[in-house]
Amino acid sequence: MPLYKRKPISLAELPKTLEPTDLVYQIRFTKEIFHDYQDYVNRINLYRQRLWSCKVTGKSNLTYEEAMVSEKRATEKVQQLPQELMAPALHLIQFSMLPLKDLVDLIATKLQDCLHEGVQLDGKREDGVFPCRIMKVRDQCSKIQYEVSWLGKDNQPTGSALLNEDELIKKKPPVSKSMLKCFIRESTYRGAPWVLHSRLVEEHGISNNLPEELKGKFCFQNGVLVNSKKILNNAEEQKENMEDQESSRVYRRKMKVDRKKLEDSGKEMNDKEGDITAVEVIKYPIEDLLVKPEADDPILTIRPSPLRDFKVSADCIGDLLMVWDFCSSFSRLLHLLPFPLEDFENAICHKDSNLVLIVETHSTLLRLLIKDGGEYSSSLQKRRRKSKITLITWTEYLCDFLEMANNDKLYSHIATIKRGHYGLLDAHAKLEILRALVNNAVETNFVRELLDEYIEQWHELGSTRREEALQEARKRREEHLKAKIVSNGTSNEDGLIIGEKNQGILINNHGKQNGRVKLKKNKHSPKKSVSSHADATSKNNPMMQMQDAEARNGSTQHLLKKRSHQMMLKQGTDERELTLSTKEQRRQHYEREMEKRFIRTNPLGRDGNFNMYWWFRRDGRIFVESSDHKLWGYYHTKEEIDLLIGSLNCKGEREKALHGQLEKYYTRICGKILKKSKYMLGKIAVEEAVVRRSSRVRAPPRNNPANAFLRYVNRWKEE
Repeated sequence: MPLYKRKPISLAELPKTLEPTDLVYQIRFTKEIFHDYQDYVNRINLYRQRLWSCKVTGKSNLTYEEAMVSEKRATEKVQQLPQELMAPALHLIQFSMLPLKDLVDLIATKLQDCLHEGVQLDGKREDGVFPCRIMKVRDQCSKIQYEVSWLGKDNQPTGSALLNEDELIKKKPPVSKSMLKCFIRESTYRGAPWVLHSRLVEEHGISNNLPEELKGKFCFQNGVLVNSKKILNNAEEQKENMEDQESSRVYRRKMKVDRKKLEDSGKEMNDKEGDITAVEVIKYPIEDLLVKPEADDPILTIRPSPLRDFKVSADCIGDLLMVWDFCSSFSRLLHLLPFPLEDFENAICHKDSNLVLIVETHSTLLRLLIKDGGEYSSSLQKRRRKSKITLITWTEYLCDFLEMANNDKLYSHIATIKRGHYGLLDAHAKLEILRALVNNAVETNFVRELLDEYIEQWHELGSTRREEALQEARKRREEHLKAKIVSNGTSNEDGLIIGEKNQGILINNHGKQNGRVKLKKNKHSPKKSVSSHADATSKNNPMMQMQDAEARNGSTQHLLKKRSHQMMLKQGTDERELTLSTKEQRRQHYEREMEKRFIRTNPLGRDGNFNMYWWFRRDGRIFVESSDHKLWGYYHTKEEIDLLIGSLNCKGEREKALHGQLEKYYTRICGKILKKSKYMLGKIAVEEAVVRRSSRVRAPPRNNPANAFLRYVNRWKEE
């Protein structure tokens, strides 16, 4: 049984009131059954923690299921130990106080010297050393001899002889040390001292009597070896528990009497010793399959079923998307003008052998392989092919590639292609060929160098974004400090303190002294006389008149500065709005630049049923891949995207992550869908216009918008 923190844990018991018609929760690998869902969740979460260890091998940091698998494999490995070596090994293990490593070394050295029937080794003969196998061990007069049979080719016996021990050459240990470790752990139920299971003791006749040095320290209790000190401690604990139980019994009896008295007097007593049931709160998100609906859950929409109207079979859609995504993402490197996914799908299903879109796709991939100078290029040089691939010769280069690929499935299509009937191949075969070309193109130096360059540019863009974020944070701190200084108040050149509490107060030592003198002189006079006297003195004194004028001038200047400060604050808010808009523009710019440097397309995420959701940058649809990779579908309208987002339960881990990715790319996905819908509406309008024309002026079929893939021209073609 796996160990939890080095201790075994017993399995949960079956519910006592279990009926055949009851719905229960069962753990798959332990077969435990639960009535309550919360108990089931708690137990399975315990088993999923990496706190378990294998009892046989000692491996730690495992889940319960991994520990079970490890124990099973180790037990099967231990059973391969020869029966002749088992008894000597068990004798050495019983009551040994050695650590595991030292005990393994001791057993390995002892078994190295232990020769038994069936052991294959080398024996000395007059004409040399030859392989042999021990057939029988003879013990005659305290001298052990071994009857061996000489082995020839295919280990067939060629003769027999009787050899002494010194005439035998031992090859390697009969058992590895790792197997011995597993054997020791499997055979014992405790260590230091190591004690064997009673079954092995009886089966191999091993003594179960304690050695003299262990008799005072250990003893047997209920057939299990335990420490004597622990027995004494347990006895003391039991005694204390009995005393506690007795005191609690007396206390309960007293409480019962008191309760009865209170009931008789007409009072009610609240029982303070009631059971408190602790409700464990589940911390979301959790595993999606374990999410249980609750009353306070938000209302989820019904998930729409994806469309599956593909022209190719379901098992080809993955290859179709992979090839199209590679050609679209590395179009500049391939010198291939990008084309819509619908056109590529129509071209794959078309029966024309020299369709321009198909020819250019194959040709650009083959040119890349030739430029790389790899195996394909060297094979072409041996055949003395021209380096230019044309509309006539592209099939020859393709056949050379299929021969080089050394794939039976691809090789079977060469005859059809050489006859000029590439279009007669089914879509599955065409996509298999393109997939092989793309796989070889990815391994070329051109693609790898481009990817390395993109990765470096990604790092540079990330560093510039971090620097800008640091600069913006620094500016915000400086503005915050300036605002604090303005709110606390600062003195200006005109002697005014600009602040909330002391605006317009004159700082002039001479004026303060005069004011104090006047106040001292008129200390006991009423306020009116003081004010009138001050007015009179100000009229008579020209210095006072100048100070009053300066004060009035200063107050007007202060008001003007206050208004200018308010204007600056308003202007600052406008500038901040501008910086925010430019910040948003910069963020979009960085995202566009990072998209240009394509590395790989990752799925948006998975839903609760492990279905995978893909979104490609050049297509507006969201593709859905089933968990078994056999079915594909897609969503192509904004309403379907909204319903999909509304149907995701954020209590589950996978659906929460998928919800976040869909919210992140929602505006871009909807923008692509809107753009594509406008294009399709225009396309339908043109088609209807073509249908309404008379037969005399009807456009030829190649000008029909539905056959746009027939008019494809690679304007990026490398000359």
